[in-house]
Amino acid sequence: MNMTQRKIKLRPDEVKDFVAAASKCDFDIDIAYNRYVVDAKSFLGVMGLDFASVLTVSYAGYNAAFENMLGHYAMAC
Repeated sequence: MNMTQRKIKLRPDEVKDFVAAASKCDFDIDIAYNRYVVDAKSFLGVMGLDFASVLTVSYAGYNAAFENMLGHYAMAC
């Protein structure tokens, strides 16, 4: 299956909703900036990221609710 990557920007107050949406997916989701990669389903992992940076979400699956959530946080390419 092809890996999808999306660029997003998150604020600390949005992490709870983002992690909740990721946790409902039945596939692995990673979120990264620079060389740091964490499980997007981990609240503590995501909270440890640099929210001033653009984050890259990588996943190989499809969930409509998660796609809508990513659209809300998407960065223009």
